[in-house]
Amino acid sequence: MTLSDLADPKCGIIEWGVAGRPIPGEIESGDLHVVASHGNGVLAAVIDGLGHGPEAAVAAQRAARVLSATPGEPVSELVDRCHAALRNSRGAVMTIAAIDARNDQLTWTGIGNVEAVLSRAAADAVPPRETIVSRAGVVGYQLPKLREITLTIARGDVLVLATDGIHRDFILESPLETSAQGYARHLLDQYGGDSDDALVLVVRYLGGSP
Repeated sequence: MTLSDLADPKCGIIEWGVAGRPIPGEIESGDLHVVASHGNGVLAAVIDGLGHGPEAAVAAQRAARVLSATPGEPVSELVDRCHAALRNSRGAVMTIAAIDARNDQLTWTGIGNVEAVLSRAAADAVPPRETIVSRAGVVGYQLPKLREITLTIARGDVLVLATDGIHRDFILESPLETSAQGYARHLLDQYGGDSDDALVLVVRYLGGSP
């Protein structure tokens, strides 16, 4: 499922692709992605409603509507708004990444177990990839003190966000030689499990300098 205002997977700032599926036996997935543009930037997020089925989907959809409505807000403010919107729901975990193409920066924060890894395009980059350090908690129930990190990004760098239905070993692979959509489909096929909903979002940065 998606709430996205970027129908074209190449929007000038990013190229993106997504692949997901509900747990076997369910029609609706509680895993959701958001890709929303604003000014000279893009917000990318993956939300995992707790559990699976319709109630998990409702929680994820509430958060996605908040993120899509004001994608240019600071990521900490967006999490606070999601937290308020998800009260009296099942709650969700999520990772949010805001790309600022004007300054070649990415700011991310995570609550719960939505993985995120940024792979560097430059062959001499140190480190060659960076992974998010999320805080334990549930948006809508118990919100931790957020850890908001800003990184520099360069043309060709690739961000991957994945719910816990994707086995964490995916972070060891390189996405640099594959299209965003092809890589998302590969990760779902290769690392997607059958014990939960699964979703992976791949974002390649097209702006900035090589």
